[in-house]
Amino acid sequence: MADTWAKRIATFIEPLRVKPGSTVDLAKDFDPRYKGHLKKRQGVELLRTGVSLLAEYQMRLAAQDTYGVLLCLQALDAGGKDGTIRHVMSGVNPQGVKVSSFKVPSAQELDHDYLWRYARRLPARGDIAIFNRSHYEEVLVVRVHPEALDRQRLPQRVRGTEIWDRRYQEINNWERYLTDNGFKVVKIFLNLSKEEQRTRFLKRIDLPEKNWKFSAADVRERRRWDDYQLAFSEMLSATSTKWAPWYVVPADRKWFARICAASVLAHTLMDIDPQYPTVGDEARKDLLSARRELEKEAPRGAQADPYTNRRRAKRAKRT
Repeated sequence: MADTWAKRIATFIEPLRVKPGSTVDLAKDFDPRYKGHLKKRQGVELLRTGVSLLAEYQMRLAAQDTYGVLLCLQALDAGGKDGTIRHVMSGVNPQGVKVSSFKVPSAQELDHDYLWRYARRLPARGDIAIFNRSHYEEVLVVRVHPEALDRQRLPQRVRGTEIWDRRYQEINNWERYLTDNGFKVVKIFLNLSKEEQRTRFLKRIDLPEKNWKFSAADVRERRRWDDYQLAFSEMLSATSTKWAPWYVVPADRKWFARICAASVLAHTLMDIDPQYPTVGDEARKDLLSARRELEKEAPRGAQADPYTNRRRAKRAKRT
């Protein structure tokens, strides 16, 4: 069953993957309204299955304690990052998942190199870390707003136009270092259309319970739409690698975006294929000794090992 789902998921997400070495024109190459011939009703079941797979493989990931997973989510304002995290991770153990949001850097963070604050939030082995916005802000927002680069107080000699190519390479090298050490990097860009963003902004204004989500700064950023599209296109072209590819997820339909995100993450975990550890002979002896002791403590009239009896009963029914 797992092999069947692995193949199905791989086929499903392949159109979303940015081929390493390709040149991306975001507006031409990826349709924000694409939904893969699915209907919403079908999508509900697919998402449920994806969340179930994530829960199973997360338990294996934690038990094996060898790999960690970093999920990077990038999007423009109203792209659906929060909702994606909430729905996709709804079935996993919260102890094994840590979400970090990166906003304007603090004075302390600006006193360090630009990757410092992100490195501090990386996952431990066995865990999943989610970056709600990520180190890619350093080649997106910082690029669109040169004043943000000024605040980083870099030496003048490294402030030329080649800084962006250098940062792409530094980020690629950093991600290669992480993957070489057993930390998988999953990168998802939620691709929202300009019209859908306008609609979502109006919804935040019109519905009182959503007013808190709206900021006038969002509209100011929207005026730089073309600048961001160019920055995203160049980022995707330069940093989609074999070891950490980008997936461009159509975000105009929230239900489809969530299915895609769950599928990409499930595909990563299934590719790792973490296994529950097996115990050695000595540990097995200790387990059997503990089992005998617990069986002796069964109250009068109670089954010595109810769990084993239930398993035997289920096997008998199947046969």
